[in-house]
Amino acid sequence: MTNFAILPILIPFLAGILLAFTHKRILLTRRLAMMFALINVAAMTFLLILVLTEGSIVLETGNWMAPYGIILVLDPLSALLILTTSIILLAAVWYAPSSVSEEQESFYFYTFIFLLVTGVSGAFVTGDLFNLFVFFEVLLMASYALITHGGKKVQLRESIKYVLINLFSSMLFVTAISYIYAVLGTVNMAQLAERAAAADQLGIITTVAILLFFVFATKGAAFPLYYWLPRSYIVPNPVVSALFGALLTKVGVYSLIRTFTLIFHQQPEIMDQLFIWIGNLTMLFGVIGALASRNIKLIVAYNIIPAIGFMLVGIGIFNNDGLSGSIYYLLQDMIVKAALFLLAGTIATLAGTSDISKMGGMIRSHPALGWMFFLAGLVLAGVPPFSGFIGKLLLVRGAFEKGETATVIIMLLTSLLILLSIVRAFIQVFWGEGETGSEQKRKHLRHLIPAGFLMLFTVFLGIGAEAILPTVQHIADYLLNPQAYMELVLKEGR
Repeated sequence: MTNFAILPILIPFLAGILLAFTHKRILLTRRLAMMFALINVAAMTFLLILVLTEGSIVLETGNWMAPYGIILVLDPLSALLILTTSIILLAAVWYAPSSVSEEQESFYFYTFIFLLVTGVSGAFVTGDLFNLFVFFEVLLMASYALITHGGKKVQLRESIKYVLINLFSSMLFVTAISYIYAVLGTVNMAQLAERAAAADQLGIITTVAILLFFVFATKGAAFPLYYWLPRSYIVPNPVVSALFGALLTKVGVYSLIRTFTLIFHQQPEIMDQLFIWIGNLTMLFGVIGALASRNIKLIVAYNIIPAIGFMLVGIGIFNNDGLSGSIYYLLQDMIVKAALFLLAGTIATLAGTSDISKMGGMIRSHPALGWMFFLAGLVLAGVPPFSGFIGKLLLVRGAFEKGETATVIIMLLTSLLILLSIVRAFIQVFWGEGETGSEQKRKHLRHLIPAGFLMLFTVFLGIGAEAILPTVQHIADYLLNPQAYMELVLKEGR
């Protein structure tokens, strides 16, 4: 059973390699990509059920005991995020044929998508800090190819900024790992947690922790390091934008959750406040960008940033409600952002422009598209009873428990401004005198099916919260008890 921990990496990796050999046969490649995406969803569903019923899975690759070998850890948090990733992959592969030209598909498009998911899944499942860096680089290499896929001038311009900021953060990442290894003598996360708890060099460890915080905050697009994200995420094809918006920044958030609940919580009076105030500023500056934009894709892209702020605040609150809220918000935000990018891409394609001031009246020719976009906006803003409300309610409860009244006010204000940004876009695009995109009604109806598939999951996360919330709260308790992770990984070597 322990070998099952390799499946989240193995399935998309093998799929990507195989699709590289069939890339010229477009119809076959599409069918194989859909088949592998379905297999991945089925396998990840099985693994989540297995982890929840039988317990976490630890794979010691090459039979090298922890902490000496490469360790893969499939626990409830990583299993839940990997299943969410596989659902988003399925929607992306489903949407791609109606959005990507055959010429672009033939240039290893599906190979890069599956390799991107390989890196994301590997980052979620690794139990080793250096291999977290390696999987970051795998997903970044695939994203470098995808952001330039199509070869437009604007893509090349934005890709330079995207590549440079990620190269800089990767350099800082390696530097931080070097310092950690020099101080604690290991990169295994469980052993790092054990040694950090017993170390008497709190000043050095906290300094390294802050450096690592800014590495992951850069990759997660937190304030003030978010400026690279919005335009970089809107220049590729909508399928790529959906994958980027749903997955890439969330790997940075996951890394913060994993490392700062497990390893770097020796001085909470410093780290908790750092998370809370960076989170507050991220919420405010991100939503201001969304309100200032008149580009439908940019509005969605800027709304990634306040969501990151909500999650950072939950980590800083550091109680069950705070961490539960961050995890729940993370799950629903991955799905709703993917859906919103697909919907925004469809709107821009139909209208022939991304400028909302040049649109209008689309509700008459595309009512399903309009109401689906409006519903996604309600989810994003956290209007009850949708899934965004569940995560924010937990965060507000956790903030009150910790006495962070100012943070509660900022969260509520940000939620209202997010709703305003989406409602303004909805009114300008779908109401008014014009009838933008009416001539393409039937041609683009099939675009709605993958986005609708994702919206079903967001609705379930809201209405079916009673079924999911106990698992999320159990994960939060597990994160608050780092000893459980240490015993899970290191028990074999004792």
